[in-house]
Amino acid sequence: MQEDHPTLAASIMVVSLFLLALQDSLVKLASTDISLWQFQMMRAGFNLAMLGLLARFIWQDKSPRPKRLWAVVLRSTFLIGAMICFFGAIPFLSLSQVAAGLYVFPLFVTVLSILILGETVGPRRIVAVVAGFSGTLLILKPWSDTFQWYFLVPVLAGLFYAATVLTTRKSCREESPATLALGVSVAFILVGALGIAVMEVVENDELAHELPYLFEGWNTLTWYITGLILACSVLNLTANIGLAKAYQSAESSWLAPFDYSYLVFATFWSVVMWNDVPDFASFVGMALIAASGCYVAWRERKDKQLELADYNRALR
Repeated sequence: MQEDHPTLAASIMVVSLFLLALQDSLVKLASTDISLWQFQMMRAGFNLAMLGLLARFIWQDKSPRPKRLWAVVLRSTFLIGAMICFFGAIPFLSLSQVAAGLYVFPLFVTVLSILILGETVGPRRIVAVVAGFSGTLLILKPWSDTFQWYFLVPVLAGLFYAATVLTTRKSCREESPATLALGVSVAFILVGALGIAVMEVVENDELAHELPYLFEGWNTLTWYITGLILACSVLNLTANIGLAKAYQSAESSWLAPFDYSYLVFATFWSVVMWNDVPDFASFVGMALIAASGCYVAWRERKDKQLELADYNRALR
């Protein structure tokens, strides 16, 4: 067992989330010149190539085969759903809005744990879920005249990501991180290629003109766009390796508050690159989402401590 290093883990997590927010801002920058399907396929291809190089020359080991193929496939499917919804909404919303929608996932984890896993959740955590959902409403503003249906897409991304978390926790705990990363990369290549093929065969000029990012297949690449995709791949892989290292170096409940620094970085890049400054209600909403998510993580840690104490008493 490796010794925990909470401060180092928190630092690695914050840096990794800063890199992820930068990557997402570059995706938004490239979205006017490339389709979602082409971007996902190419980024996954770059990721796969770099994973192969890391395994060959740095880790000096090949990615092991999955112990539960069905679990890896299921996790990859849920994660693809989350990322398609997340990146699909990026051209139409500010980065801070998309991030706030995704970060409702701890609340969905709580709800799914009750509905699917039959776990017992106390009234305080239910209040936290309601508070987090209220924060989401403050950001999306469904009562405003500017509200559109696609404002809900990042929230759907949060639901898919919650399913990913539960699948990882319950069925993929014995899998190597390299195996999980490999599975996701292969799945993204397949889904991206399928999306390109469908859009090329089923041509809809009207939709392609109105929403080219979603309804176009393959676009002619320039060196600029290829460079942006490669940069996104490097940032994505570096950040995800960093996050894996962070979670290996400290308890997830300790790291949970630092996870919400992504909301700060997403807002920062929105302001710097597009001058999208959230209003006061959105800031309050993000604070509610972060506070409720941190509370849920804290309660999970307390429950685990109580369970361990009860187990130790039973052994005496």
